[in-house]
Amino acid sequence: MTLAQEINYDVKDMALAEQGKNNIEWAMKDMPVLERIKARFKKEQPFKGLRLTACVHVTKETAALCIAMKEGGADAVLAASNPLSTQDDVAAALVKYWGIPVYGYAGESSETYAKHVQQVLDHKPNIVIDDGCDLVATIHSKRQDLIPDIIGTTEETTTGIIRLQAMEADGSLKFPTVGVNNSLTKHLYDNRYGTGQSAIDGIIRATNILLAGKTFVVCGYGWCGKGAAMRAKGLGANVIVTEVDPLKALEAAMEGYSVMPIAEAAKQGDIFLSITGDKNVVDVHHMLTMKDGAFVCNAGHFDVEVNVNGLKKETVEINQIRPSLEEYKLKNGKSIYVLAEGRLVNLVAAEGHPASVMDMSFANQALGIEYIVKNKGKLENKMYTLPHEVDVEIAKIKLDSMGIQIDTLHRNRKNTFTAGIQVQFRFCNLY
Repeated sequence: MTLAQEINYDVKDMALAEQGKNNIEWAMKDMPVLERIKARFKKEQPFKGLRLTACVHVTKETAALCIAMKEGGADAVLAASNPLSTQDDVAAALVKYWGIPVYGYAGESSETYAKHVQQVLDHKPNIVIDDGCDLVATIHSKRQDLIPDIIGTTEETTTGIIRLQAMEADGSLKFPTVGVNNSLTKHLYDNRYGTGQSAIDGIIRATNILLAGKTFVVCGYGWCGKGAAMRAKGLGANVIVTEVDPLKALEAAMEGYSVMPIAEAAKQGDIFLSITGDKNVVDVHHMLTMKDGAFVCNAGHFDVEVNVNGLKKETVEINQIRPSLEEYKLKNGKSIYVLAEGRLVNLVAAEGHPASVMDMSFANQALGIEYIVKNKGKLENKMYTLPHEVDVEIAKIKLDSMGIQIDTLHRNRKNTFTAGIQVQFRFCNLY
């Protein structure tokens, strides 16, 4: 009897399991920090007897995180956090080779997605790993019976953190959470270098267009936007940044980018990437003024940044040109090309972030869960950030895996240096 025969699951095709296993093991080779943590978890069993429910993108990298948690004793189940981002081979492999129930497959309907969320919550979790806050929101709105058994949760996205902060502010958050996205080894690297590379990768895979010489509009200059702008500029694009924050807009201008309102950028751009976490950033009235043949896409967690539904009302015909590329023929005679249905272009049209950068992000996730468990009953119902020392330790392990050595401060300068680091850390948190 195989592991798959012993558990319930809902994946697309178990015949893909072998390829998924190969891809997971390939990712693990480039995730030395998480591998070290997993080895310790296997020995110490910090999650023994605890039920874990995760709602994350089902990729080879997140698979490595789920395996690490199971190695640490957790009884884990997994749902996909996005209907189009699931790597079906990975889902099958987790079921067959690691005995982790997975509920999710690429292309599932919104109704199926909602059903899968309920199914993994039926696991009655003690700890929750969330990506976008859908699990936590559902628990608070529809499954309040689960709250007494929940120790806490982690959240890894900017979008999810915004939702959790709103819940904390109005006093509705019922258990502690660790905002992993606030860790320096997460947002300084995952968001900037991971999203920056993977978003551009998704655009190129979906379109096969040359970026050099194109006008590339980045909507939002947070850490993800900074990364995307940097990559687009490096490939020869003329980059325009749109922002609502004066400080970030000033920073973009100082980096050499053109900065202007989206209404003005809409008339100039060839490619538009929204990466803010906000709604209708690229709206219908913007798209109606765009050049004939402009490309629009989104790298935010939810498919709300590009107003695709509104665009459909101004459309006479929709043609599927390539996988993840649709032509919207508008009433005004122009065509607008929408990538990945307005969903996460880096995960739908490509493979998401490289494993080496997710290594640090998921190290934070794993240690965040451990922090919550070790401090059971001591934490308030609010958002926490992992201690700065954890960031430093993750960075040390990563440098070591890269064969990089650094200097050590002389003893009589250490206190001054530490104080400086704390000031820098507080400054970084302003972004």
